[in-house]
Amino acid sequence: MALIMKYIDSMHHYMDKYGDPRTKEWPLMSSPLPTLALCLGYVYLVKVLGPRLMENRKPFQLKNTLIVYNFVQVVFSAWLFYEIGVSGWLTGHYNFRCQPVDYSNHPKTLRMVHACWWYYFSKFTEFFDTFFFVMRKKSSQVSTLHVIHHGCMPMSVWFGVKFTPGGHSTFFGLLNTFVHIVMYTYYLFTALGPQFQKYLWWKKYLTALQMVQFVLIMVHAFQLLFIDCNYPKAFVWWIGMHAVMFFFLFNEFYQNTYKVQKQKRVAAAAAKKREAELLLLQQQQQQQQQNGHVANGSANGTLSNGTGNKAADYYVRGDLPAEMELTQRPANTHTAAQ
Repeated sequence: MALIMKYIDSMHHYMDKYGDPRTKEWPLMSSPLPTLALCLGYVYLVKVLGPRLMENRKPFQLKNTLIVYNFVQVVFSAWLFYEIGVSGWLTGHYNFRCQPVDYSNHPKTLRMVHACWWYYFSKFTEFFDTFFFVMRKKSSQVSTLHVIHHGCMPMSVWFGVKFTPGGHSTFFGLLNTFVHIVMYTYYLFTALGPQFQKYLWWKKYLTALQMVQFVLIMVHAFQLLFIDCNYPKAFVWWIGMHAVMFFFLFNEFYQNTYKVQKQKRVAAAAAKKREAELLLLQQQQQQQQQNGHVANGSANGTLSNGTGNKAADYYVRGDLPAEMELTQRPANTHTAAQ
């Protein structure tokens, strides 16, 4: 126990020495332990406790709750994108090749620092994505990818806000908030009901957009390994490797979801084609049988004088219809007598 306390004291000393003093007193910023505890609690809740509590319960519908939640997330993401943009990336003051952290108290710089903290806070609000999946018993949505993505992000962003709130790493937040505007818009339309399903054909491209995001983050981060920039290399690796990890996780999800679906559609189309060909073959066989039966009947039903009219055919087979029997049989009998 004493060793653990010594380690925690050393960690706090390091945080105080190298952490950004501007964010030191902000909520959850004094130590990484509260954030770590919240992340671990999230994983336990969505993977263990939540499913256990919902096991014998009916799934909640939550339609109105989801509509409000997704709308708020769209607005929140749009506001974060705007704040990160006007504080640097969309003003021309930030350099896409190398942007050191500004530790001054300039109003625009402090605006970016506040935007970084709110971006960190947004990672906790995204926990509700999974909470709602659990409450609705959508267990397939609570995938390993989903839990890792949401469970890691608050802890990852915490280090950025603690040590480098601003500068090169905020490009990640700019892209991520834009993707979340699109993503929560999709979720909002989904929550509005089946009548909006026709507008949701672009789900596949949403996943592709997320992968493009991670590629851009990788390139943007790892370029600092080859150029001289006053930005901590540790954070270059931290951000870049996170982007690599999430790219491969999302790519695996993409392959398993959309390629498998495509293979199923191809297999279903092939099966339908085989079924149609088999049905056509059966119809052709039946037609041939019917033609053979009619031909045999015509041959057997030809009268001795060579006439082969329809009434005579019926008469020989013994199934002459009543209306024809009254009119045709006497005529045939008379002809035979002559």
